[in-house]
Amino acid sequence: MKFIDNLSVAELQQIIKSNGESNYRADQIVEWLFKRGVYSYDQMSNIPLPLRDKLSTRYPITPFKEVSRESSLDGTIKFLFELSDGERIESVLLKDGDRFTGCISSQVGCRMGCTFCATFMSIGFKRNLTPAEIFKQVQYLRNEADKLFNTRLSNLVFMGMGEPLDNIDSLLQALDIILNDNYLGFSHRKVTVSTSGYLKNIDRLYRMETPVNLAVSINSPRQSVRKDIMPISNKYPLEELVKKLKTLELDKRKRITLEYILIDGVNDSLEDAKLFVKLIKGIKAKVNLIIYNSSEFTDFKEPDPKVVEKFQNYLIANKVSAFIRKRLGKDISAACGQLSGATKLQETDSQEADQ
Repeated sequence: MKFIDNLSVAELQQIIKSNGESNYRADQIVEWLFKRGVYSYDQMSNIPLPLRDKLSTRYPITPFKEVSRESSLDGTIKFLFELSDGERIESVLLKDGDRFTGCISSQVGCRMGCTFCATFMSIGFKRNLTPAEIFKQVQYLRNEADKLFNTRLSNLVFMGMGEPLDNIDSLLQALDIILNDNYLGFSHRKVTVSTSGYLKNIDRLYRMETPVNLAVSINSPRQSVRKDIMPISNKYPLEELVKKLKTLELDKRKRITLEYILIDGVNDSLEDAKLFVKLIKGIKAKVNLIIYNSSEFTDFKEPDPKVVEKFQNYLIANKVSAFIRKRLGKDISAACGQLSGATKLQETDSQEADQ
């Protein structure tokens, strides 16, 4: 079965045309699907009923249902969504002062095998998300930010469940909708795609007309350690990854974000910091230091705050822009590496609960 919102705009226009309708009718349907984010043809009030009936039979709209939500003490909200086949994913609305960011999933689970990540450790890999299942997360979080906080969803990070570049076709099609001013209208400067180092498709991301931001998880300057905690390093060794990052052509105002999850006794020593500085020399980058978030699915431990500070100070002293990422949503397992598609059901109906 083909869901209509998984079609490209050109494909959708061709279908409408084949039903004897004009281009403006296709434009109306496209607006309902990609800008307003409707879930039923019944909501398309300016589309003739016979056409709606015909399309709903042959090309239904992708089902996307909120199952539950959890709210953090810091204002972060984690949503659990159910998909057409019963699989579930999580998305997060992150509140940082007046800025609201949507953390978006790209797969049901993940197959990269990172041993510190609850997504892989808890459910493994189920399937890729479709383009509609990706951009519907954005539509939903945008609407919730407006409804709950009377504010605009300003930033997007593809750092939820899954490896975005392992689902590159759906990602790029969804980004066409997300970045298009006629639909969701996000700026490429406000969208970041994170990768564990999936070299195969980094070039495809940079072949976009206007590439979004790239974040790359490094997590150790030692290949021997990195391949143990991030098996993708067996296929794409650290040396090859760094070489690629040094040769990427970037917009003058953009830098690659290098993500480094600090894990107690694994990669947080001063020697690790020294090797890391040496490793990334020549990359136009800033560094996000992420304090490991404990999970019931792993045995790793959080580093001592003094160790984190020492690591950061060494980087800064060596002229590396290094920031410690805020730990938003940790108390509801919504922080980095904690998503597992297992948000607890609320006692009250989450659709009506006053968050």
